[in-house]
Amino acid sequence: MPLISRSPDTGVWLLTTSHTSYALRIDDSGAPCHVAWGPRLTTAEADALVVPAGNLPSSFEGRPPVGEELPVDGGTRYGPPSLQVRRPDGSRGFEWQPADHRVLTDVPGSAELVLEFRDRLYPLWVALHYRVREDTDVIERWTVLHNAGHEHLELPRADSAAWTLPPLAGYRLSHVTGQWSAESQLRRDPLPFGEIVLTSRRGITSHHANPWVMLDSGTATEDHGPVWSAVLAWSGSWRLTTQATPDGRTGVTGGVGHDGTCVPLAPGEEFTTPVFAGLYSDGGFGAASRAWHAYTRAHVLPHAGESAPILYNSWEATGFDVDEAGQKALAERAALLGVELYVVDDGWFGARRSDRAGLGDWSPGPDRFPNGLGPLAQAVHALGMRFGIWVEPEMVNPDSDLYRTHPDWVLHVPGRERTEMRNQLVLNFARRDVADWAHHWLTRLVADHGIDFLKWDMNRAFGEAGWPEESDGNDRLWTRYVANLYDVVDRLRADHPHLRIETCSGGGGRVDLGILSRTDQAWVSDNTDAVDRLVIQHGFSQVYPARVMSAWVTDVPNQLTGHSVPLRFRFHVAMAGLLGLGGDLTHWSEEELAEGAALVTAYKKVRHLVQQGRQYRLGEPLGDGPTAVQYLAEDTDELLLLAYRRSPRHGTPLLPVRLRDLPAGARYRDTETGAIHYSTVLTEYGLHLDLPSGDWASTAVHLVRVPDGE
Repeated sequence: MPLISRSPDTGVWLLTTSHTSYALRIDDSGAPCHVAWGPRLTTAEADALVVPAGNLPSSFEGRPPVGEELPVDGGTRYGPPSLQVRRPDGSRGFEWQPADHRVLTDVPGSAELVLEFRDRLYPLWVALHYRVREDTDVIERWTVLHNAGHEHLELPRADSAAWTLPPLAGYRLSHVTGQWSAESQLRRDPLPFGEIVLTSRRGITSHHANPWVMLDSGTATEDHGPVWSAVLAWSGSWRLTTQATPDGRTGVTGGVGHDGTCVPLAPGEEFTTPVFAGLYSDGGFGAASRAWHAYTRAHVLPHAGESAPILYNSWEATGFDVDEAGQKALAERAALLGVELYVVDDGWFGARRSDRAGLGDWSPGPDRFPNGLGPLAQAVHALGMRFGIWVEPEMVNPDSDLYRTHPDWVLHVPGRERTEMRNQLVLNFARRDVADWAHHWLTRLVADHGIDFLKWDMNRAFGEAGWPEESDGNDRLWTRYVANLYDVVDRLRADHPHLRIETCSGGGGRVDLGILSRTDQAWVSDNTDAVDRLVIQHGFSQVYPARVMSAWVTDVPNQLTGHSVPLRFRFHVAMAGLLGLGGDLTHWSEEELAEGAALVTAYKKVRHLVQQGRQYRLGEPLGDGPTAVQYLAEDTDELLLLAYRRSPRHGTPLLPVRLRDLPAGARYRDTETGAIHYSTVLTEYGLHLDLPSGDWASTAVHLVRVPDGE
């Protein structure tokens, strides 16, 4: 069956993936309308789902509030619109008039449907885009809006797409909430009638929510049941609105912006929304997550096939007390542990002695690095490691040469106070001169100092978000800022193909598929406490793969929480993602250094499974019994099991852990003990874990398939 086909009888467009179908049509009014989204359909089956238009049930109901591919404002529509248009004369609304359609198949293994429309009265063009691929069930959708007239338009809402779900008696909504140092807290709640809005008004993706939702009937489990999900690829302010109506209709619309702002559209201007991708899975939340992980590795990350190096970061060891001699000493210790990437955090530049000064003056401090960063980079490279540094290009301290020279470069509203957070202000990246300035010093810094890796941070949200130099700047900046941010990163990577970048915003404040399409990994949270990280990593993994999840081993008591857990436990939690170290190695004992080196070596043997394998969540984090995460190679020949148990409670049964998706009849050898395990026993009866006694116990089990006949 082709990826995209059209019924000659009903005009239904049928999009077909490996396991799912998505169907839509243009109704008699000219509006694009949803038909189906779920298990695979034939063309005839999709045709059978077309419901003829009937009379409105009453004069109060209007057009069904859920069901259009991009619900517009106007007419008898009373649900949340995906597209709102405001004209200079104060008139609003949009009326669909089909103009053209085409199917693009120039990229092997994929197909793209484009449906073009215009407003019946005004010269505003809208193109709906759908992309499907042979190797994923994820469907990408986005919208292109073109102002072909001579008047300025305002779009109070310009969503990427609206997803409609099958009518059911009720739905459950899964999403994450949080705050700084407590991101990705998973919630699963019954979806009430009405509208639920998840949003960020902060100019960044935010710590407090993330732009994705999952929906199910309330009966799905980790391993069973249909799940519908949608993920927005955008790194600025965003809004997802999920609606459930009393007649059983449910849908979600999502895109850029937030209440009170609009997308300006000047004459001749075009706005392309970010991708709002959707996925249907019938294998529970676990299968949905694995599908998103595979999609992200295959079609989002620029270098997903690489093995991410084990890094060391200097922050917890030195804070702002950074100099060449101290960093060289730390680097030598890190190299002895087997670290492959050494990263100097904040404090290496300008007058940076605290968070009160120096941001914006991006030259190495001459008193701490008299010959620049070159000698340190050379020393790190000589130790066999790559060299990285921390940067925060979007921020400035008022106490800096940059701000004293360019006070107009920050987001501000004339006459209003410029509110400082963390003693800093936000540079207006929507301005081309600011973005060009950032690219200039970044590319020079990377080239001049032999830098291989950037930890790109952003440590505050927007405030006084104004751009007074532009007539529509107060609205335009919200999308232009992100577009220019993306452009700076893209140009920087084009200048330096070897450069790798970690996205960070005071922890997990900017993690989304938009920024991940141009970076290599994400700092998930400033909270490195291994106990809290189990919960954070559980929520993070609902959509994002372990291949992007940076996780550090830091010292105890933890600087944030005061918790003390064994070094082994801290390593095993961090080994569930991209292993890094962040403690003060000068205070580690010889025993700790030896244990750490052994665990680093162990991770190197299994990181291909963590970073490229299929992930299975076996149990809830911090439950009474053991919780585990399984990583299975695509060919099922190898797996890693990381298991954790908090303080054991007397009388709690010690249950075995049942593994997932192993081929029947296979045998596996434990690489440490040599014990042979049968796949049927592992999946149906379970593996009894050899956990140490005491609080916060953990283990790592690496199994390799025994060849048939051996």
